[in-house]
Amino acid sequence: MASQDHFQRFIFEHSQIRGAWVKLGDSYNQITGQAPYPASVRELLGESLVASVLMSGTLKFNGMLALQAQGTGPLRTLMAECSHERAIRGLARYDDTAIAQSGLNNLLGEGNMVITITPAQGQRYQGVVPRESDSLAGCLQDYFTRSEQIDTALLLFADENTCAGLLLQRMPGVVDPDNDIWQRVNHLAATVTAEEMLNLDSETLLNRLFHEEEVRIFDAEPVRFHCSCSRERTLAALESIGAEECYAILAEQEVIDMDCQFCHAQYRFVRNDIDQLFSGHSLH
Repeated sequence: MASQDHFQRFIFEHSQIRGAWVKLGDSYNQITGQAPYPASVRELLGESLVASVLMSGTLKFNGMLALQAQGTGPLRTLMAECSHERAIRGLARYDDTAIAQSGLNNLLGEGNMVITITPAQGQRYQGVVPRESDSLAGCLQDYFTRSEQIDTALLLFADENTCAGLLLQRMPGVVDPDNDIWQRVNHLAATVTAEEMLNLDSETLLNRLFHEEEVRIFDAEPVRFHCSCSRERTLAALESIGAEECYAILAEQEVIDMDCQFCHAQYRFVRNDIDQLFSGHSLH
């Protein structure tokens, strides 16, 4: 059965307002099936995955967008990534007290949230996301308004099996006549329910919300779970640890086992692998 995980752009004709919609099922369940996440953590991870897809859709170049949060609360780490090819992955690290918590601030406690954009060519960019709202959508709206100076409305929803989201943006350089339609479509978008977002297809949803507007919907793009880990990347991580540390691990346990934290792929390296990695070193 074909995946129903899709990202779709749309624009409001005769205005400088653009939008995007995404709904994830298969990829969301593949990612959250990697660990026994409590419902509150699972749903926040789902919202993060949706946000990463929507935000990556606003980029004009090839690369990766990552949303990351580190906190002092029961949810210690939250991470979602999306590439320009709509390949996503994500994870959360939490302790057992997360089961009884809900809300972004209760789960994360004190801590930072950042957006990292890594283009295929060029320099990496990192922006700090304000933590003044108790919803992920609210924090990210603040980020776009303050850091990017782009008026943005963001709606994120997730339940046990599905997550979905809607993004509206006023493109840079808009003129005052767009104010009326911007206020109107924001008001209409705010009426959407979780049930509508999680169950309706894009065309039905957009027609229901904006039936009085002239909306042009572009072709849907598939979204899929894909982990970018590989044996080569894992070796590069070992190289960054250094020869001395790698040979110390080998002396203690004869092999080095590395597990990918996103997909749990396992990589095993023996002495010969490490010798080849650090050929020219004399520590062994």
